[in-house]
Amino acid sequence: MSSTFHTGRLLVATPSVGGDVFHRSVILMLHHDDGGAQGVVLNKPLSAEVDSVLPGWQRVVTAPHVLFQGGPVSTSSALGLVTVPGDEPEPLGVKRLFGSIGLVDLDVPTPVVAAELAGLRIFAGYSGWELGQLENEVLRGDWYVVDAEVRDAFTPRPDGLWREVLRRQRDSLAYVANFPDDPSMN
Repeated sequence: MSSTFHTGRLLVATPSVGGDVFHRSVILMLHHDDGGAQGVVLNKPLSAEVDSVLPGWQRVVTAPHVLFQGGPVSTSSALGLVTVPGDEPEPLGVKRLFGSIGLVDLDVPTPVVAAELAGLRIFAGYSGWELGQLENEVLRGDWYVVDAEVRDAFTPRPDGLWREVLRRQRDSLAYVANFPDDPSMN
């Protein structure tokens, strides 16, 4: 079992990972410890507008103003990921996870928290791993583990995030960004 935890880092799907949710996905790891791991897929916007599920939040979310598929677990629940500027104490209704990233309580009225946030994105569901499952997937070569930048979680171009994150790597991973969607077209 690995003692390396990935809280605050990104999991970037290798080109071999398939499926609707994880193909070319970029996952921000919200929590990882001896009990398992949880994160949200940052680059899978849905067509549903936020107000269709959470009235009042549409005007405060970061563009694009839609829900995102956070993962295959608990897709009927919503999770609000936020960035809080500076080192000030967390605002009412926000739980800081690491750095400037936190979770907002979506039951708190939007005017209470809106002015305190620099970014907000709402996810349907999350990605989760049981004890040892993520470590095994990383060892198998399903995920690249790389450093996150705050802007990754709130990019206005989520469809290009997979390539963008890979391109900024300072090693051979940067070349993976050019891997074709269909390897037979190579």
